[in-house]
Amino acid sequence: MGWLQRLLGGRRVQLDPERQQTLLREVRHRYGARAQIRFPEQVDAVTRMLSGDDGLVVAARIVSEVADEAHADLLAQAQDIHRRTGRRLLVHRRNYRPLWKEAGRGLRWPLFALPCGFHPYAQVPAAVAVLGGGASRLDRVTDPAPVVTRVFELLDLTIAGWEYGRVRVDTDAAALAARLISTAGQVLAAMDDPPRLPPAVRELMRRNNTLDVYDPNGPRVVHGINPGATMRETLLA
Repeated sequence: MGWLQRLLGGRRVQLDPERQQTLLREVRHRYGARAQIRFPEQVDAVTRMLSGDDGLVVAARIVSEVADEAHADLLAQAQDIHRRTGRRLLVHRRNYRPLWKEAGRGLRWPLFALPCGFHPYAQVPAAVAVLGGGASRLDRVTDPAPVVTRVFELLDLTIAGWEYGRVRVDTDAAALAARLISTAGQVLAAMDDPPRLPPAVRELMRRNNTLDVYDPNGPRVVHGINPGATMRETLLA
């Protein structure tokens, strides 16, 4: 609970809940799939909007909201499969990989169509980047433990989507994964008592597979990504 002692003690910061609501509303409605600019440009714009401590709080809320809604979506999908087929699927937030391995193509990757409207290649990577950039002061505005837990959840879902959910690994998808890994490492490094790495991440770190990364607008391979190697370099440093 060191974060709470710092929050209540001499390192207290002045936060503005009204400004946070305004930022959250603007980020939600101005950006995403309907915006007329490319995803990397949206990420840069949202990252600039979320500067300062209020922006850091909003970034944590975005990541939490996306992770919570993704979990609810997967629960609903599992319940629907059980209703239609009698097949029971277990949905564990700490490790989604067994669910995806068992259900395979029977599941829909949830991050493209969440009720919150945040897009995994626009607002989400921007929020994640803000959390990474503000990792050293994150404990001044919130508890970093659930934040890094949600970051790991989104990383688990991202890689599972590539492997089992028919999600194309393009440059936007690869950028999301890279930001999630980098931010997880930054937040863990700033914590006094970091939690253990979740099972899905430990499993992925034992692998050494390089995946082709495609141009978002065509079939051309532009580079590769090795999630396991990147996680080892970042999270075991």
